Amino acid sequence: MRRWLALLLASILSAAPAGAWPVSLVERLNRDARRLLPVSLRDLLIDREKEILAEAQRLPPEQAQAWALDLVDGQLASESVDIFNARADEVVGLIRQRRLSQGLIKLGALIRLPADLADPVLSVGPDGYPSGVTREYYAFVESNLDKIPVVLEDAKVLRLDRKGLPAYWQAVLDRSRQQSPVVRSELFRGGRPVAHQTIDYRSPVFSVASLSYSRAVNVIAASWLAVWREVRGDLTRMPVPKEVEPAEAQPKETP
Repeated sequence: MRRWLALLLASILSAAPAGAWPVSLVERLNRDARRLLPVSLRDLLIDREKEILAEAQRLPPEQAQAWALDLVDGQLASESVDIFNARADEVVGLIRQRRLSQGLIKLGALIRLPADLADPVLSVGPDGYPSGVTREYYAFVESNLDKIPVVLEDAKVLRLDRKGLPAYWQAVLDRSRQQSPVVRSELFRGGRPVAHQTIDYRSPVFSVASLSYSRAVNVIAASWLAVWREVRGDLTRMPVPKEVEPAEAQPKETP
């Protein structure tokens, strides 16, 4: 069963950019992740967006299968880390050879692997979801994007080097796996999937979607920056996150 599900996931991963995220969501993830980058790198990736998204679809099937097995198991193996590192090494080599444009396209295309870790659908485990749940979940996320704020969970992750990425990735995968059951329980009731149009921002599904989306943006940007830092790329003019604190409720005036 585990092997069959991994093969199914691998076919999904090899056919769609950044894992099972639909194309429209991948494009938004790509753009939102760039907002956490230094201005110079952000502009370089913007100029190559079309090529980056096309390159992101070219993950070899055997690499997609290895990554899918780890998503099913909930544990990143060293072989999967090696897959990312091999692709990152290619980026580093191209940029050091002054083949900057090619290197930047390969860098941007690294979006696929880290984005998958933040997707609760891919980390659901060997049992998977009942038919229709995945479709409704992604439709819900897409229809509520305008209500989802991108939150920087921890600014320290943007300062990680490549050696620090695997532990961070595992933490992201662990949190995605914890939220996977919520998608099942909220989007499958009475023996059938729940239509995404019938739920709103008050549903636990919105919390999962919002947190997962922000986590994906965070892990993509952190992974890009770890490789960019290795080639001594420009890290000046980093955006300063806006800190938002909940407002305290004001006491009601008595008549």
